[in-house]
Amino acid sequence: MTTATRWDRIWVNLHVATMVPGDEPYGAIGDAAVAVKDGRIAWVGPAQDLPGLPAMLATEVIDAGGAWMTPGLIDCHTHLVHGGNRAREFELRLNGASYEEIAKAGGGILSTVTATRAADQDRLVADALPRLDALLAEGVTTVEVKSGYGLETDTELRMLRAARALGRLRPVEIRTTLLGAHALPPEFADDAEAYVDLVVREMIPAAAEAGLADAVDAFCERIAFSTAQTRRVFDAARAAGLPVKLHAEQLSDQKGAVLAAEFGALSADHLEYLGTDGVRAMAAAGTVAVLLPGAFYMLREKQLPPILELRSAGVPIAISTDCNPGTSPVTSLLLMVNMACTLFRLTPEEALAGVTRVAARALGLEDRGTIAPGRRADLALWRIGTPAELAYMVGFNPCIQVVRGGLPRDPRMGFAGEAAA
Repeated sequence: MTTATRWDRIWVNLHVATMVPGDEPYGAIGDAAVAVKDGRIAWVGPAQDLPGLPAMLATEVIDAGGAWMTPGLIDCHTHLVHGGNRAREFELRLNGASYEEIAKAGGGILSTVTATRAADQDRLVADALPRLDALLAEGVTTVEVKSGYGLETDTELRMLRAARALGRLRPVEIRTTLLGAHALPPEFADDAEAYVDLVVREMIPAAAEAGLADAVDAFCERIAFSTAQTRRVFDAARAAGLPVKLHAEQLSDQKGAVLAAEFGALSADHLEYLGTDGVRAMAAAGTVAVLLPGAFYMLREKQLPPILELRSAGVPIAISTDCNPGTSPVTSLLLMVNMACTLFRLTPEEALAGVTRVAARALGLEDRGTIAPGRRADLALWRIGTPAELAYMVGFNPCIQVVRGGLPRDPRMGFAGEAAA
């Protein structure tokens, strides 16, 4: 290898969970090496197969001390940007109030709407940064952020701008999703069709024209929007050239997943009440099932998503925090990996795939989620003995290095003041 083609850096003395599907669990390579150049993975394999001495191959050699490397984790469903919190509603639920009762009484999403409308962009960013930093410290390198707490065009766009700003302030890629059809705002409480008109005729075109949204989402549920109304939102997204996602079958089976599959949705999320027809439709369309164990846990839900059916049908399963102020105030993706195993009975390998390879697919990103030549060098190093420990441990963070675009950072030093790579 000539000096002109030297790699930027190479990690040695490590084991790699490539998460590339194959015969080996986790796509694991023991006693491996990983090299990066120009923010991409240039080489990965057994260290004995390197074409020369590491110091002759790369500008920088990093001894990983026997650590495990995985792809950078991906949190593919969050509501990270919002005003206020809903700790009071947490108390109400513990005293017997249901999610639907709180929503019908003007609480729930609408209480966050009031706080979010009152917050300027700087405040939204400042409030979201600690939540984002908690995710980054656990090896997260890509985060999806939804709007949905403005329910008016100006505030929805402000939320999306705040989300984009997070990606300029921290070493992370932020993918934004317009969730205008999240709930009915108070000014449209008696006219859902008029509000859907606003979403499809003004909100979606404005977000698309400004380049602020990477996708469009909706909440298809009895307390939110019908399948007919959701179809209108999806038609508008398609006209704007934006892919769709859907909050579906969280509280009841409204056939939202079937509709999402019809539109080739990137994902359908929650899915506790998903029926066989929805499973089959998602399998045929290649739509990812995003499971959200944090909301399942916080709401004390009893209805499990149909894991066996999803697995049998070959529907890819992703896992996410659903970080939001009301039903999943969670900022630990590692905890969700554990809960996916303990509550939903995923295997540790399925759960890790759900926050790497499959989570990337849920965002329509083909350049990350596995460790393979040509993929983005978004990586995480862990002081663990086996990859299963990432699902096994609760409340412990073994992440010792986060690599974003090929640049290593120590998560124990924090991320304040670090711009995205």
